[in-house]
This record gives sequence, C-alpha cells and structure tokens, in this order.
Amino acid sequence: MSDFSPADILAQALPYIRKFHGKTLVIKYGGNAMTDPALQKAFAEDVVLLKLVGMNPVVVHGGGPQIEGLLQRLGKKGEFIEGMRVTDAETMEVVEWVLAGEVQQDIVGLSNQAGGKAVGLTGRDGAMIRAKKLTVHDSKDPSKEYDVGQVGDIVSIDPSVVKALQDDAFIPVVSPIGFGENNESYNINADVVAAKLATVLAAEKLLMLTNIRGVLDKQGELLTELTPRRIDELIADGTISGGMIPKIAGALDAAKSGVNAVHIIDGRVPHAMLLEVLTEQAFGTMIRSH
Repeated sequence: MSDFSPADILAQALPYIRKFHGKTLVIKYGGNAMTDPALQKAFAEDVVLLKLVGMNPVVVHGGGPQIEGLLQRLGKKGEFIEGMRVTDAETMEVVEWVLAGEVQQDIVGLSNQAGGKAVGLTGRDGAMIRAKKLTVHDSKDPSKEYDVGQVGDIVSIDPSVVKALQDDAFIPVVSPIGFGENNESYNINADVVAAKLATVLAAEKLLMLTNIRGVLDKQGELLTELTPRRIDELIADGTISGGMIPKIAGALDAAKSGVNAVHIIDGRVPHAMLLEVLTEQAFGTMIRSH
C-alpha cells in the first residue's frame, strides 16, 4: 500500500462510500483475525468505520479454536465425523458459553471501544434462527447416517431483530446458535449462517474472513474473481477441496440468491476488509452470481 498517499486512498474511497451507503454488508468473522489481539482490534475498527460512513455491517462469528480450547480445559475430547463436531448436551453448553458469552462479547466490547454501538445476538433473540437437527451422511456410503448430536440445519431466518437494530444505528453481532421446536439449542456452521443471513437481508455484500489469501489456483496464484462455472471446474479438478468446498458452496448460494458480491478475504492482513470494500484493489477472491 506504500504507493498510495493517504489522500489518494481517501479520494479512491469516495465512490465506494457513495455506492454502498445505506447498504447491508454481512461479515463472517473467523480464523486468525479472531485470535490475534492486534487483528481483533483492527477488525472492530473497520466494522465501526463502515457503520459511521453509512453502511450497515452485520457480523456473524465462528469460534472453533476457542471451543476446542475450553473443551480441552474441561478434559473433554472433541470428536469430528465428516468434518462436523459431534455435539452432545455437555458440548452444546460449552459451545453456548464460548460463542454467546466469550467470543461474541469480545467483539461487542472492542466495537464499542472503537466508538460503535454493538449488540450481541444469538439465533434465539427475536426468534431469529429456527433450526432442526442436521442429518450427516457418510461420504462414501450415502445410505449410512451419523448422529452428530445438537448440530443444526437452518429451517428459517427471521431477520426482523437485525433490521430493527440496524435502523437504530446499532451493529448486530450474531452467534451461530439456532433453536428447535422444543426450544433445544443447535450449533450451526457460521459460514452457513452468514450466507443465509446475507440472503434474507438482501445484502449488498457477504465478506468472509479466512486464514488464506483467497481462492488460489494450482500454481498458488490468487484468483481475484470467480463465476459459478469456474468454481465447478476448480472443484472437479481438485483445486478447491476439503473445508473450502462448503465455504465456497455457501458463498455461491448467496451470490445466486441475490447477494451482489461475495468476497473471501485474508483475515490475517490488518484492515483487509476495509481495503476490499473501499478501494479498487482486490484483497481476496470475489464470487459473482454469473
């Protein structure tokens, strides 16, 4: 960024501020950006700045490393089936403590410290995220089902509580916990919640902070823009694999359902989100619907 003077950057930001004024940005916050104190502070400042220049950021956060840490302290071993954390009642309690207690409140506190007015929510608040038990099938034998406990699949999202807060200058911070018809809690993948929430809010952008530079090709070069057809090709030839597939699938669903642009951004770069939204430079991969 050293090629630009601060004045150049500010001048470059103006058309973007004008273009996205009053628009909703859903931000999935995870990875290193959540565990490094300097990056946490930079993230909170970015969110508050976007709010102050007239955009409507909504944060959805994960918390895998923090959940793992507390389970270990309690002497409970995390178990995964098909990439899903097996969540019995005791693990679910830990998930709720960590997500709705520790992680969410850290984000709220740092945002308020940076001059914003953040409010923490779970899917229970305002009856926002209705969920049901997720059915997990064996990847090799689809007829075989696994019980992974209180892991949820979204039934519906009612965003009215988020809209009410946005209209009143608050920044909603959402923990990916849903509730079932008997008021049971469900742990839901934060990427999935962010993508679905962006869709129901008809967000201008979905920004997903990750631990990688974006989607890379076989040579390790950053792919700055992707279309659905290109994504299919990259999955078919194994360029996109593993944990990246559900992330990309959620991003693509959101793009196809009316979210104008989905960005996968390197959360290890301070202020990467701000640079992605307010400048011409690509700091990750943008996924378009066509």
